[in-house]
Amino acid sequence: MAHVRLFRHYLHVPFLILGLLDFLALVLALYLAVFFRYFGDPAMLAEYWTYVLPSAVAFGLVNLVVMVALAVHQAKLEEGLTGMMLRTIMTLILSLPLSYVLAFLLPDYFWYLGGEGVVTSASVFGFLMLGIVRSLFFRLIGANRFRRRVLMLGAGRRAYQMEQELQSPMNRKGFVLVGFLPANEDSVQVDEQRLCHQKKDEDLPGLIDRLRIDEIVIAVDDRRHGGLPMEGLLECRMRGVRIIEGASFYERETRKVALEMITSGWLVFSEGFSLSAISRLSKRLIDLSASLVLLAVTLPLMLLTVIAIKFEDGLKAPVLYSQERVGLNGRIFRVHKFRSMRTDAEKGGAVWAQKDDDRITRVGHVIRKVRIDELPQIFNVLKGEMAFVGPRPERPVFVDQLSESIPFYSERHRVKPGLTGWAQLCFAYADSEEDTREKLRYDLYYIKNQSLLLDILTMVQTVEVVLFKKGAQ
Repeated sequence: MAHVRLFRHYLHVPFLILGLLDFLALVLALYLAVFFRYFGDPAMLAEYWTYVLPSAVAFGLVNLVVMVALAVHQAKLEEGLTGMMLRTIMTLILSLPLSYVLAFLLPDYFWYLGGEGVVTSASVFGFLMLGIVRSLFFRLIGANRFRRRVLMLGAGRRAYQMEQELQSPMNRKGFVLVGFLPANEDSVQVDEQRLCHQKKDEDLPGLIDRLRIDEIVIAVDDRRHGGLPMEGLLECRMRGVRIIEGASFYERETRKVALEMITSGWLVFSEGFSLSAISRLSKRLIDLSASLVLLAVTLPLMLLTVIAIKFEDGLKAPVLYSQERVGLNGRIFRVHKFRSMRTDAEKGGAVWAQKDDDRITRVGHVIRKVRIDELPQIFNVLKGEMAFVGPRPERPVFVDQLSESIPFYSERHRVKPGLTGWAQLCFAYADSEEDTREKLRYDLYYIKNQSLLLDILTMVQTVEVVLFKKGAQ
């Protein structure tokens, strides 16, 4: 099984297993650090040994949370094992002060994290053990063992589009595409060398058995006139082969919604697009808590930003920039940002922000790269106009244009806009209609699968966006 669905969000099984192994390695690393710290005094070692577990578990969890924030496990697919280990070094460095804070706040439980160099030694042991665990994991087990063998039923336009969209290794970490089986009157548009042919007198279940298929993806262009091998599909289903509709398969593997493949009917009958009253209340409480913590932590940074803007543009220059944005159910509200452009930036009307935009000030270049310009929106969250996580709010003039040209664009206003969002994690800055179309795919995925788990994952992984300047412009 390549994926498991937890609280509506798809998680990759190999990464879950590797995360558990990493946690166990980090727990063992703290035990090793304690052992080598006190092995010269057997009596003291025996006395302390029984009290190590809470500190070891805390050390493992702190590092694991920071790993998620820095997308350490996903880095294996994009940057290789070397990139993964470089991010691991950053994880261990960032986790050190967090461990000391935990020891300071709860000394009776986590005192090992706070003194005598134990946690520093544990970080060194942890790096070595994580390197060994990951090398063995990818060499002896590897993600391929967890990938489903997939057959696409269909070889026309839709199948071709799906193949092109799923070319990236990031989008193929959960499956191996064995090939395509033409259905109905589909005109073949995929590479004919990828077609799977049934032998003489071989039915669909026989083909599935021969190719060792785990999952069949329905990717035909037109089902209005029937033609699907329903008896064969039913037999395959009864044998335990998974049958999945193309749009749902695309959503699961890419964590975005395929605009070109969905209809209003798909939106109506799909799971999701709802949040219980308790979940909405919990989300609001998390919004308030996270916003107050972020406000307390970043208040000195905001004061420095005010000083920097005044220093560059003069004492009379405005610090904040306010704009109308479209919020929940199309309501208009004013969003506040630190001004990062010249005061006459839009004298000719509203325009998209561009890469290397010459309207951006020197201070603006800095605060936009690390998202400091967005911090005043904390007050929008506290007022209830925005959430901490959600689609980014857009300006009314652009919303009117985009709603006309992009299908289902207005559906993104079914939830509160967010300070950060799923699309911000997964896609770069949108400075064109085509980019906005791509971001909408991620926004619809979030709206369909919103949950407290997805919100927490998004908030934690926003750290990676800030540190590595993804999407900044």
